[in-house]
Order: sequence, then C-alpha cells, then structure tokens
Amino acid sequence: KLWHPPISALPSSPLGVSRPLLPSKLVTAAAQHLDELLADLGHMQSKLVAVEGGARESLEPKASLDNMLGSLTRDLQELGITATPAGICAACCKPIAAKALTALGKTWHPEHFTCARCGDELGSQPFFERDGQAYCEKDYHQAFSPRCAYCASPIREKVLTALDQTWHPEHFFCTRCGKTFGDDGFHERNGKPYCRQDFLAIFAPKCQGCKGPVTDNYLSALQGVWHAECFVCTECLSSFDGGSFFELDGQPYCKLHFHQHQGNICHGCGHPVTGRCITAAERKYHPEHFICAYCLGQLQKGTFHEHGNKMYCQACHAKLFL
Repeated sequence: KLWHPPISALPSSPLGVSRPLLPSKLVTAAAQHLDELLADLGHMQSKLVAVEGGARESLEPKASLDNMLGSLTRDLQELGITATPAGICAACCKPIAAKALTALGKTWHPEHFTCARCGDELGSQPFFERDGQAYCEKDYHQAFSPRCAYCASPIREKVLTALDQTWHPEHFFCTRCGKTFGDDGFHERNGKPYCRQDFLAIFAPKCQGCKGPVTDNYLSALQGVWHAECFVCTECLSSFDGGSFFELDGQPYCKLHFHQHQGNICHGCGHPVTGRCITAAERKYHPEHFICAYCLGQLQKGTFHEHGNKMYCQACHAKLFL
C-alpha cells in the first residue's frame, strides 16, 4: 500500500497533503530607502559596544538606536512620507519597511526566510513545512521522507510497504531473478521476497521422479516425496496396481521387472518365480514349468538332457537325437 508522510500545511491547503508551499511577497508604501536605512541601523547596532562601564553595555545601544529610528521617522514625515511597517520579521523581530515575505502565517525579511536545516534562503522557491519550520525540498526529504529498504535513499513519490519496510516500487523485486512482482504477489523467506517460481524452485521439496517442486498432492515413499503421476515402475513406467511395488537401489519397480533384474524369471512361462524354484542349466523354472519340450512330461532334476536351449526327458532325447 502507498504511504505518504504526514505534512501540515498552511490553513488554506488541504490537511495531510505533502506538497511544497510558496511564500508570498508584500511591498509597502514606505520608501525603499527606509528599508535600506533600517538595515544600516541594524548593522550599526551589532557593532555598538559599551565604553564607559559595564552597566551601559546593554542599555546604550538600544537607546541610541531608538533615538535614531525616531529621528528618521520624523524626518520622513516632514517630507510627506508615511512609513508604515509591513510587519515584524519573525526571524529578527525588527520592523519590515520595504519588501516583506509572508509564509507560515508570519511575515519575514526575504533574506531571513531560510531552510531550518541548511540555512539557504528559500525566497520564492517551493518549500515544505514541518512542526512550524520551513525546509527546502532536498532537506525535507532527507530528514523526514521514508527510506527505501533496497537503495536506502529517500522515497519522494510513490511508497510501497512490504515486509515491514518501505520501498521504491521499482526496487521491490524477486531476490533471485530480479523481476518485479505481478498479480501472483510474492513469497517471503528469511525476510527476502521471491516470485512464486523461484520460491518453489529453491524451497519446495523435490519429486524423486522428475526432480521438480512438489506443491500439491504427493506420495511419500522410499524416503522421499513424489508426484502421483511420477511414482511408476522405473523400467516400464507403469503405475502400481493396488499400490504395491518393489524397491531396488532406491527406485520403485513392478513385480515383473524387479524379479527380472534379480534373475528370478521362469524360463518356461516368463513370469517371476516367487515360491519353489528349480534351477537347471543356469536357468530358473517353476516346478510345473520344468517339462520336456517334446512330450511335455514333467522333468525331474538329474533325469533330463539339454539340446538347443531346450530340455528333454531321456526317452524323447534318445528318440529325437540319438
């Protein structure tokens, strides 16, 4: 959400609006010459020093200045010039005879209306007000504007608030890819923002099958997690009927391919041998499948002959090959 620093303005401005203010100038009917003389008198006052005792140090300069001002006023009146001050300067507390500047509900000598921080004259340039004091634009933002959590510089316009910090909108982006966030928003980890894609790529658990992030439905097997569609036989990629599977080297296998890798396939029927087994000529058979290739009679271990990769009983072997 956007945040604007609270700024109090002149009574004529809407409350809470952060915008620079403009001082206004007033020119009285008094002669410009009077303002110059007053300035000279003020300069003279700063140089007066008591020379005849400590008691006169603070009294005589003021009395002398008042006498001079009174004499000057009488002389001007005799010339037909009415010297009506435009007001009292809020900075030096002296009358303003010529040009006057009005700002913050007060009047000022133009050269006395300055930035409360750097002291530069504000003149007719825009300024900001805070707690009854005027600031130039640069110093106001340096002193009071929120700072961006990324670049640490003041935020002068739009403010984005996230993760309990303020940011320039263009500086709030994914920690990994650097892209700004769209409608999907962002994810947070350890105080840093991430887009959805990078957050899942870095922090989501990985499927043991496809190695992609697992975000929704998953299976837990073989000390890992799997997408349901990825938990299949490593050999034939078929799903497991009834949910049963065989494990070999950390991978799931169907019954056929597990026993095939283990060398437990019946040479007669091609199916796994899981119970009683007959081994002959380095092959395995179900007992009921260990038969003569010619008469199909069941063979007994030690009473058969092999010919052309097939098994024969003694009678059929003698009849066919002897």
